[in-house]
Amino acid sequence: MNILEILLNRRWILKARDRELYYQVKEALASGEEKRFLREKMGYQVIVNPYLIKVEKMPAKPENWMGIMEFKDPVEYVFFCIVLMFLEEKEAEEQFVLSELTEYIQSQYEKEQIDWTIYRYRRHLIKVMKYCTFCGILQVDDGSEDGFARDYTGEVLYENTGASKYFMKNFTQDIMSYAKPEDFEKEEWIDVNEDRGIVRRQRVYRKLLMSMGMYKNADSEEDFAYIRNYRNMIQGELSELIDCELQVHRNSVFLILDESCHLGRTFPEENTLSDIVLLFNGVLQEKIQAGEIYIETDEQIRLPKVTFQKMVEECKERFCCAWNKTYREMTFGEIYREVYEYMSELMLIEERHEDIIIKPVMGKIMGTYPPDFHLKGAKDE
Repeated sequence: MNILEILLNRRWILKARDRELYYQVKEALASGEEKRFLREKMGYQVIVNPYLIKVEKMPAKPENWMGIMEFKDPVEYVFFCIVLMFLEEKEAEEQFVLSELTEYIQSQYEKEQIDWTIYRYRRHLIKVMKYCTFCGILQVDDGSEDGFARDYTGEVLYENTGASKYFMKNFTQDIMSYAKPEDFEKEEWIDVNEDRGIVRRQRVYRKLLMSMGMYKNADSEEDFAYIRNYRNMIQGELSELIDCELQVHRNSVFLILDESCHLGRTFPEENTLSDIVLLFNGVLQEKIQAGEIYIETDEQIRLPKVTFQKMVEECKERFCCAWNKTYREMTFGEIYREVYEYMSELMLIEERHEDIIIKPVMGKIMGTYPPDFHLKGAKDE
């Protein structure tokens, strides 16, 4: 059991749900190694109390993959925040019915009038309540959200677990005047008394452990200088805690994880969409070697959007007979949308105006099929 992987992978460890794991991690933290690393190298506070264990994780900078992935509409985030407000007044193990919460949401939501007879609002709230149950904020004691989906008068009996008080990060400053993500970044470093050395160190470790890669630009010169100066120390310290290798290039840095390491979401994943992106990387490498595509001095590739689309289409035409039925039967438009959104989410590409910027991490790994894959695919059918 790798304690660091568990703490960074999970939002928290709830004693009520994972009692054995809770005590294992609590005992391991007592030795101090992982706790010291999280506090000194990453600037993360570790919360240990009779109810849960949680690492207060913050990124070096906001990324497009962060957030609650189950939520697709801004109103769902608003509903969720109102639920947290509602639970502030509830004691642990206190019960309440859904209608009590829906009335509270109506009284607190100022942007528009919430009418629960409209299915759209009920659907958003159901998604929020299911997430609250999934992550351990609430427990369903009686009923089901399905009844509320059919009729706004449907009731569900919930129990507050008490974990909601620890969901949000504790901020040392008043955040009501914050208007953009950068405001939270500045707040994060207030407690270190503007010590640039500490800020830089923690920022570097956060980037290495929480981003797909680090890229050199005007804003990251200090971070790259730190890595060049302390490369061996960083590699040694990280390899003692997780199975990984630090790979440093002229304009990029990557933390390559061993197959035995399960630190958060990694690429490639075990799904067909990930395989398709690996095959796309193979097509990309072919065109680079043929001189059709050039790598710029910053190790990135800039392609017109139409060229990127044609490459995805070529990938589909060449390899789709070996994909599972769902992806074989998709139209090109459906395939392209899935590939584009997936690659954007993992920060493998970035759209700028009418161009697609392919990040250097794409050169790290590619996939191919054996020459007779189409024959094997036909036989399997």
